[in-house]
Parts: sequence; C-alpha cells; structure tokens
Amino acid sequence: MPEASLPDPALPDPLEIIPLDLPPDIDLEVPGSKSVTNRALIAAALARGRSRLTGVLLADDTRAMLAALGALGFVIDVEPSGPTTVVTGSAGEVPASTARVDVRLSGTTARFVAPLLALAEGSFDLDGGEPFRARPMGPVLEALRSLGARVEDLGRPGHLPVRVISEGVRGGALRVAGDTSSQFLSGLLLAGPACPDGLEIDLTTDLVSERYVELTIATMADFGARVERPTERRFVVPPTGYDATDMAIEPDASAASYLLAAAAITGGRVRVRGLTAAARQGDAGFARVLQRMGAAVTIDARGTEVRGTGRLQGIEVDLGAMSDTAQTLAAVAVFAEGPTRVTGIGFIRAKETDRIHAVVTELRRCGIRAEAEPDGFVIHPGSPQPAVVSTYDDHRMAMSFALLGLRSPGLRIADPGCVAKTFPTYFSVLEQLRDT
Repeated sequence: MPEASLPDPALPDPLEIIPLDLPPDIDLEVPGSKSVTNRALIAAALARGRSRLTGVLLADDTRAMLAALGALGFVIDVEPSGPTTVVTGSAGEVPASTARVDVRLSGTTARFVAPLLALAEGSFDLDGGEPFRARPMGPVLEALRSLGARVEDLGRPGHLPVRVISEGVRGGALRVAGDTSSQFLSGLLLAGPACPDGLEIDLTTDLVSERYVELTIATMADFGARVERPTERRFVVPPTGYDATDMAIEPDASAASYLLAAAAITGGRVRVRGLTAAARQGDAGFARVLQRMGAAVTIDARGTEVRGTGRLQGIEVDLGAMSDTAQTLAAVAVFAEGPTRVTGIGFIRAKETDRIHAVVTELRRCGIRAEAEPDGFVIHPGSPQPAVVSTYDDHRMAMSFALLGLRSPGLRIADPGCVAKTFPTYFSVLEQLRDT
C-alpha cells in the first residue's frame, strides 16, 4: 500500500500543533473524495459487469461502505498495490438474503445502504456505532415502508438499529423530506435504477446541500443511469439499471479546504494537485470563499492554488451548498479583519455533533468571541489562547481547529485520531507545510 494511504502512526492525545516558522510554499495531494467514493461503490455494486475505481479513499467511512457491501454478498476487491477497487456488479440484485450490517459512524453508508436492503429478498439488521444511533434515519426508513418493505425499530424510532424485511420492492412513488440531510434523497436515487418500476420522488420540503444531490446524479450518469427533474421538488428515476465503468475518483474537496485555508491564514502558497475546475463536489467552491476574503486563487488544469496576501476580510456567506467547510471557515475567520457571519447551515446541528454549538464552544475556549445563530454562527477576529480543543468525535472539528495552531502557540487537539473517518493522514500532510 503506498505511503499516502497509510494512516498516521499513533498520535499523542492531546496533540499539540506547533506554529509554522515560515509560510508554506508547496504542492500537495489529498485522498480521493469520500462523497464520490461511496456513491460510486453503490452504483458499481448494482451494475452489469465489472468496474475499476482508482483513487478510492481508504478511510473509516469508506471502509464502512466496503464492509457493508461485502456483508450483503457483493464481490469487491481492494488491490494491495494501491487505492484501486474492483467491483463485480450484481446487475441490480442484492446477493445476500440475511446479514447484519454495521455502518459504524458513516452517514453515507447508513443512508445509501438502507434502500439496498429493501431491494433484497430477506431479513437484514442495520446498526451503527453508539454515536451514530443518535443521528436521524427517519426519512429513509419511512420511504422504505412506503415502498412495501417492513421496517422494525430495534431501538429509538427513526434511528438505528432497525430490522428490514423485504420481498424485493419494485419501486413506485415516494414523498421524502429534504431539509434534514440530502443523503436520504441521494440514497433513494442511487437505488432507483435497480427498481423494476423505477422511482418517482417528491420532496415535501426545500432541499439542503443540493450540490451533493447533483453529485449523486452525476455519478449515476457515469454508470449509465439517469435522473429526470421536471420540477425543483420532483425526481424521476427510470429503471435503466447501471453499466459497469472505469472511474478515477477526484480529490476530496472537503479535505483540500484545510490546506487551502492554511495558505490563506499564514500568507503562504498551497496548491492541491488534481482539484481542477472540472471537480464536481460542491466543496470545491471553498477556494472562491477564500478569494472573497482576500486570498489570491488560481484554479487550472494542475489543481487549485491559494496564496495568502497578508490580509483577510470578514464576510457574510451562505455555506448551505458546502456545509462541510463551515468549520474550516470558522478557523479562517479568527484571523480576518471584522466579523464573519456564516448562514444557511442550521442542519449541521444533526451531523456527527451539533457543529454550530461545537464551533462556538471551542472558539470561546480559545478566547475567541463567537455567537450561535439559528442557521449558523458569527465569528469575531482575535488571538487564540492556549487551550485543549474538544473534538466531539467529529473529524472536521479536529482538522479545522488544528489550523489555529499553525499561527498561535499552545493549541492542542483532543482525540486527534478521529480524523481517520475521512483523512487518516491529515496530520502528516499538515506537517508537510513545514517542508518549504
């Protein structure tokens, strides 16, 4: 396995972040996109033929997906020479008739795999780690019931664990809420081409994180399926099935946001190789947010480059389309001139933790003035004071608050190993900023 895919060795807990002596001037690589990886794995598993996926992210969330699909009988081989995965598709069938599926702490795995259980014929237990049991699953579980599957609550209603008993749903019409997480809609869309009668989905609310749904639809198209959208709230998926394909997974834009932010706050230069203008992830737009604040940004065929100019200006920005970068921006805002208000992200209270509460609490712990609002937060500039930052089992809290330590001494990150969820080598890559 190449060095880039190996996790960091055991990290001290808490982990002290040492300020940079000099601004960075470096080109870096980040792992493949978690969002693309888990979508492509579902489509490839249901496809006709064998798919080869290169650049696959190997992290806790994607390993959860690989294990879940393996438990359902899909044939998946991760080549030992690198992050390449070969998936032998089942032509729309779920091979297993019984299984216990553990999604660990992975929201995409839980919400994308649940509809597969309704496609199957048999009885399946779906569960996750204790922290995930607190996260909502109600919209997708109710959708499965509407399609004719039997869903038994084995714990708190609307949450894992559940038992899904099905004779193989045919599809049909559904009504689904879209204001808690777009993952519920994405999971149903991904299952749609394998439903003999297709799917017609009407949203009962406005849709959050719409760029992730666009990414789902684009990934489905890569495998020969299509989604029609006659109105903003209506999605129609014909029963086309999927065709196998070879796909290169683009770099993870959320992971890239931390390194690009590091350049902006230190006055350095960082290019993330491979994150080009063709990137389909919504979080790829984070560089343009940094540009609005005063950083110099270049996006070309080599990747995305950010240069710090020595001055950042606080802004007001709606991050609803790229909510996974909200914590990154909170760290940048500390070093801006004037306050920064982030809006449109009220739904991130139901992520790995209440991310609005966590950001405000930990910034205050560091001596920074911050206020929670119903759909976001306001961050005022300041000088972070020494502190041990709690991370709440949330990888993005660890990665974003580590940025503060690149400029301010005495910042330590509790439970740094939580970054293994999506970016196992994060702290090693962060150290490369010193190699200039």
